[in-house]
Amino acid sequence: MNLNAKRDLVFITLAGFFITNAIVAELIGGKLFQVGPFVQSIGIMLWPVVFLTTDLVNEYYGPQGVRKLTMLTVSLIGYTFIILALAMLITATPFSPVSGEAFHKVFGQSLWIIIGSITAFLSSQLVDVTVFWALRNKTGSKMIWLRATGSTVVSQLIDTFIVQGIAFVIPGVWTLNEYLKNASAGYVFKLGVAIAITPLIYLLHWLIDRYIGEKESHDIIKHTAEEALHHKVKE
Repeated sequence: MNLNAKRDLVFITLAGFFITNAIVAELIGGKLFQVGPFVQSIGIMLWPVVFLTTDLVNEYYGPQGVRKLTMLTVSLIGYTFIILALAMLITATPFSPVSGEAFHKVFGQSLWIIIGSITAFLSSQLVDVTVFWALRNKTGSKMIWLRATGSTVVSQLIDTFIVQGIAFVIPGVWTLNEYLKNASAGYVFKLGVAIAITPLIYLLHWLIDRYIGEKESHDIIKHTAEEALHHKVKE
């Protein structure tokens, strides 16, 4: 298999994990769980994986790769909700294993949650790529942990507070104090997971480098960084 084919396969694999985790997080987001006084959506568990994948796409495919993948994912999330909306319009048979009421209860998330999720995802991803490359241009190829964690610190903050603000504060489900308490707890959780999986970033880097080839991988990353810097200068 030639270099381009390997590079494409790595991108498809990362994109598959990225899109799958984002869509599944939306689908399971209606289930809430409580830790002490804090209430969170179960979908929060998957977002650190999305941001981890973002860092890898950033590293090997640059800001353009992340932006294209983000827009594709937003479109597919929207498409998923359209399909679910159409499915909920169809009446279930009396002998259906899943009743219409149960189906609506699981998948019939409110409009505010859908708007909040898409707005937060799009905003946080675009911020993530900006912060990642600002740090990358300052530190060069060193300190992978800094640009990965640093970009996540900022983007997860934006993601958490936007989605919970739109989904729960605007429709009046939460008071301002409840929002600040639960959003802060959610951010701390995401940040903790992001820091905990930092070694995984190095492991995945190593696996990708081994698959593509050490020198070839280094050349790809170097070319990506030069291209990103060139686009920044032009802007």
